[in-house]
Amino acid sequence: MSTPDEIRADIERTRGELGSDVDALADKVSPSSIAHRQTEKVKSRFQGVRDSVMGAADSARSSASGTTSGATDQAKDVAQRGVEKAKGNPLAVGLIAFGAGWLVSSLIPTSTKEEELAGELKDKAAPLVEEVKEQAKDVGSKLGDAAKEHAQDLKGTAQDAAQTVKDEAQGAASDVQDHAKGVADDVRSS
Repeated sequence: MSTPDEIRADIERTRGELGSDVDALADKVSPSSIAHRQTEKVKSRFQGVRDSVMGAADSARSSASGTTSGATDQAKDVAQRGVEKAKGNPLAVGLIAFGAGWLVSSLIPTSTKEEELAGELKDKAAPLVEEVKEQAKDVGSKLGDAAKEHAQDLKGTAQDAAQTVKDEAQGAASDVQDHAKGVADDVRSS
């Protein structure tokens, strides 16, 4: 049989464990902890994607840094390894394709014909831009007017509701007074 001191010590130990369990549970369900855990999950996923993409780039870099003899073979080998690493990772393939396209487009100078067409397009689009700006202003003013109307309607409805509550409260107070007077008269006559 346990002594009272042992029982008290056991109760204190159980309280301590229960307190730490409650604290851990509170921490687990707090919105900030949940948000932190979700953020860490997303970060780790992006880190994995980045590592797979950067791993392909590091592998390509280390393979390409060999001697210049057999450069064509090395380039084919590097390209093959890059393709193998990017398989199953559409994001990496998309990023590589986007980067390659951007690089190629920056290396090709614009032709005079392209510059002429871009200038014509800009000139033709200028009136459309102005028209869109005007329409946006009109829509904005119409929305502002509608918002003002709704605000006035809401204010009127709120005032009506407040007056109704006030009237009902006065009626209820009057009923309570009448009832109290009736009860007081009954008590006096008894």
